[in-house]
This record gives sequence, structure tokens and C-alpha cells, in this order.
Amino acid sequence: MEREDVSYVAESGSQNGSKEAARLAAHRTVYARRITAAAGIPPGSAIEIAFGAIPRENFVGSPPWKIIFPESSTRTESSDPVDLYRDVLVGLGSASGLNNGQPSLHALCLHTLAPQPGERAVHVGAGGGYYTCVLAMLVGVAGRVDAYEIEPDLAARAQASLAAFSQVAVHCRTGAQGPLPACDILYVSAAAAEPLAVWLDALVPGGRLLFPLAPETGSGAMLLVTRHAGDDYAARFLCSVEFVPCIGAQEEHAAQALASGFSRGHWRQVRSLHRNNTPDETAWCAGRGWWLEMG
Repeated sequence: MEREDVSYVAESGSQNGSKEAARLAAHRTVYARRITAAAGIPPGSAIEIAFGAIPRENFVGSPPWKIIFPESSTRTESSDPVDLYRDVLVGLGSASGLNNGQPSLHALCLHTLAPQPGERAVHVGAGGGYYTCVLAMLVGVAGRVDAYEIEPDLAARAQASLAAFSQVAVHCRTGAQGPLPACDILYVSAAAAEPLAVWLDALVPGGRLLFPLAPETGSGAMLLVTRHAGDDYAARFLCSVEFVPCIGAQEEHAAQALASGFSRGHWRQVRSLHRNNTPDETAWCAGRGWWLEMG
């Protein structure tokens, strides 16, 4: 991790030296430790440092904030930024009802993707830019992050909040269509019914794609796809999730096949992805031009 990025964000939240800023910094430190521990990440990780440095309140709009507790679906409102430093979802104030997502889940996902300094990342569904900021800190000033957000208000908010990060570019358009830059990491924060060709094509050898594979209605699971030589892809599911659908990534035939696959179970047995139309008896789910093989 590039230390100058960590210092910048921490100072931007505490430069007035106030007791309030110190109070929030202390809560961020505890929050970062707790959410990374919940994700099974060892103490002192670069991800913990990033979450401990980034002021979440800078990315979720103005208070009062709508807070959702994922375990119980309990909802409340708060104007105290301390309440943002819990493992909760925070509404982004958008017309579509989008939220900021659960920090421990995103910590787990980013840990699985293992961004390295100098790598190139693409973030689809950036929202207000909070997790894009974590990505930016992980790849450092020598890396690159291209963030895509289709909602203009959220894209503008992300662009403003990430203005100090020279390695980040925010694009106000869908990330479900090309062109996309070649990348080492492609992180998608909206549910797709299939691994889009435009995402797979963007991966360089060794590149990792992580996205919620789910039909438009119903739950699914995070799928990690790793590109090896040519069109050889390893694939495995990480955990079950529920995400808002990714616009342009919910093809009907794929969604039906996927819903059928999840209803049969055995999704944790998936081990590889094939890009052809010739599935065999090991197929867990098959779409048009792709299928997932069980190992």
C-alpha cells in the first residue's frame, strides 16, 4: 500500500484538530478491526488500514442517514457519523433506493481479490465511491482504478469524493458494456445473471473477476473467476448474497438457467468456467456461450 494515500485520507478528516474528528478516527480504527476480523482477515492488513483511514461519512450523502442492520433488516435514522462505523448498510439517498453495502462483505470480497500495489482495477457499480476508495488505496498511486456508476448523482458524488486520488477515474455510464480497460481486478457491486463477455475479455492473464451471480429476483452468490492462459478460467463461489440487479446484465435465458441451478443446489462444487456452448454432464449451470463446471 502507498502510505501517502493513507495519510491523505486520515488528515482530510482530522485537519481541524477537533475532539469530534479524534472521536471519529477512534471509532474508525475499532470499526476497521471488527469488520476485517468478521471477514476472517488477519490483523494489521492493508484492508484494515484502508477502512480505518477512510471517512465513510464523506461517501454516503448528507445526514440524517438511513441505516439498515442486515441480520434483522431493522431500519433507523441517525445524524451521528459514529453510527456509520458499524457493520451496517447505509442508504445513499438515490431514487432507486441503493445502499452503501455491508462493510464486512466488501472486506471479504476485496481480501479475496487481493489487490496489489500497481495493479489495474475496474469497479462496476461504484455508488458513492466508498469501496472504490478502498480499492484505490490498495493499488496505490502506481495503480489505476476505473469506476463505473450509471446514476448521475452518485457518479458526481463519487467523482467529488475521490478527486484527491489521481489514480481513479469515475465514468458515469454502465459497466455492463464495453469498452472496458484491460485489468488485473474487476469488482462488480450489482447482480448479473451471467459472467458478461465484456468482463471476461477485460481480464489480463492472472486477472480476477468477482461479482454477484444472481437472477434479477432472488438471491445468488459471489463468483470469483480467475483467468489463466488463453480462455482457461478457474471459478468458485465465495458466499451467498443479495444485490440489486446490474442494468444490462440480466439476460432472461441466463436468469432462468441460473435460478434453476441455485434451486438444485451444489453451487459450492463449481470449479471452472468455460466459454463455449458445449456443456457436459459436469455442468452446474449453462448460459449462451458459457457454462460452469463442477469439480
